[in-house]
Amino acid sequence: QAQLVESGGGLVQAGGSLRLSCAASGRTYMSYAMGWFRQAPGKEREFVAAITWNGGRTTYADSAKGRFTISRDNAKKTVYLQMNSLKPEDTAVYYCAASLQGAAPYSSANYYDYWGQGTQVTVSS
Repeated sequence: QAQLVESGGGLVQAGGSLRLSCAASGRTYMSYAMGWFRQAPGKEREFVAAITWNGGRTTYADSAKGRFTISRDNAKKTVYLQMNSLKPEDTAVYYCAASLQGAAPYSSANYYDYWGQGTQVTVSS
């Protein structure tokens, strides 16, 4: 079983950057695909980015392409989400998630087995 802890959220002005981190515990972390999702107030949770167990494949939501980068350091059991050119509409609670099906960067939350508690990102205009 994996436990996930996000960090790195905060308040930033539009156009700024943040890097989110998600630290995982568990011996089988390296086999997990990892994803980032977000949920804004009054909205459904949505996919942001995902990465396979070995970092070989990534996928992004259209809203994240060209601005966000997902990466992972398996030695540190950590996955990152570098967010640049932030917009007010990026304001949300960001969650990381782990999928036991590590070979594909799934965009559907249904494929993820473990979730973190979330970190708040607020982008001011």
